[in-house]
Amino acid sequence: MGKHKNPLLTVDTVTLCEDKFIVFVKRKNDPYKGSWALPGGFVEYGETVESAAMRETKEETGLEVELDKLVGVYSDPERDPRGHMISVCFLAHRTGGKLKAASDAAEVQYLKIGEVSKIQLAFDHEKMIEKAMKIRI
Repeated sequence: MGKHKNPLLTVDTVTLCEDKFIVFVKRKNDPYKGSWALPGGFVEYGETVESAAMRETKEETGLEVELDKLVGVYSDPERDPRGHMISVCFLAHRTGGKLKAASDAAEVQYLKIGEVSKIQLAFDHEKMIEKAMKIRI
């Protein structure tokens, strides 16, 4: 009997601070090691996507966030070189904590919304940010 394969579930957050900055992490590990990305990661068994998004954001950036809106579900089988990963992306805002790199982030930083297009982003995070900026109002 063949082994059944399922895609893995991940989350990402477009985290706004003062409604003019987005939080980014510099990836410490492959794929896209050294590239900037949105905070995110894998949903653990028994965990909701909402709590995973808040947990991953805190683990990677030190920031506590509240989720505002669902940005979308990103399911292109080619979006991650490790295999088929489906990401649920949320728009969030900072509610506490102190910005510091942790977990699998090499660095963290705030970037002005208008400057995001100047950096090379990992995965399909550019699409997520574009959509988040359209729905944030």
